[in-house]
Amino acid sequence: MKLRLKAISREEHLAFVANRPAVSHMQVPSWGDVKPDWQSESIGWFHREVGGPERLVGAGLVLYRPIPVVKRYLAYLPEGPVIDWHDAAGLGPWLDPMLAHLKAQRAFSVRMGPPVVARRWDASTVKDAIADPAAGRLRDVPPDMDDPQAAALMEQLRKLGWQQDEEGGEEGFSAGQPRHVFQVPFTGQSLEEIRGNLNQQWRRNIKKAEKAGVKVVEGGYEDLPAFYELYRETALRDRFAPRPLVYFQRMWTALRTEDPDRMRLYLAHHEGEVLAAATMLTVGNHVWYSYGASTGRKREVQPNNAIQWRMMSDAYERGAAVYDLRGITDTLDESNHLLGLLRFKVGTGGRAAEYVGEWDRPINKTLHRAFALYMARR
Repeated sequence: MKLRLKAISREEHLAFVANRPAVSHMQVPSWGDVKPDWQSESIGWFHREVGGPERLVGAGLVLYRPIPVVKRYLAYLPEGPVIDWHDAAGLGPWLDPMLAHLKAQRAFSVRMGPPVVARRWDASTVKDAIADPAAGRLRDVPPDMDDPQAAALMEQLRKLGWQQDEEGGEEGFSAGQPRHVFQVPFTGQSLEEIRGNLNQQWRRNIKKAEKAGVKVVEGGYEDLPAFYELYRETALRDRFAPRPLVYFQRMWTALRTEDPDRMRLYLAHHEGEVLAAATMLTVGNHVWYSYGASTGRKREVQPNNAIQWRMMSDAYERGAAVYDLRGITDTLDESNHLLGLLRFKVGTGGRAAEYVGEWDRPINKTLHRAFALYMARR
């Protein structure tokens, strides 16, 4: 199949996204507006049937990270591009013109994250693995689903000169996008069935929150500072570097300008105090729990379970096919401070998923190695 690639407008890109069931929130035009340190470009793949019109058959959001002095760029397609990853004709007709275009844009290296799930583990499998002292990492636990197409895709990428980023996203919160995530499938289930899939502790905590009078409400732009105060407290408690408030304000403005349903903010109130807050992102029928925050006070009224159940319920009512709780740690070591978050997500009764990961394609090998060394030292 002969494909032609070129830059496309935001309108063309959004029209393509609107005609697909789901696309990553990092592959819509507005995500480029969230990242002011990067330049952004929408690209599209076009195919013309014999005797027919040319049509857009693939799209991607490229983020360009400028390198000072040399005026070259790292080109990054987070959780993208959106193409036919299992095309019988192979990936060359898709990726070769992309590389040629990005090279012409002065990219020294390209990184992408194919949105392809390789393996899945049911909640019960993950729970048993956590309890097993011999299970060191999720990747070493036999999965409940292993897609041979994903393995074939990865081998094809290697033959085309792409290199797998073995470290990116390892703990679910690194500079790259998480390779392991936790998702709750909604398709074919009623809301009551989804609630029934929650573990006993989750169902008990939701009832505790209701009995204690916890109220979960949707917030607006003016509530972002309240969210941020809890987020800073969470960052200190969970040992990660917080983003600034302006980041969330920019995200809110950019995403909701593109689509009013793209981002939502939820806050859990109890006796006049905000105890927990979270953001929710939506593209098509895929919903993400994006950022969460909570205080250490009044944990006994279970605001975190209450806010998650409200978000899951709203996502279901809006037609979501999957509720995505994003990154989880791959390590099952009891000493890892992220294991508690994994246990919390496993309680939803969903599934852990492993994507094929992020892949690099050096264009200028010297600059690629220098940049990798710089990032390793940060």
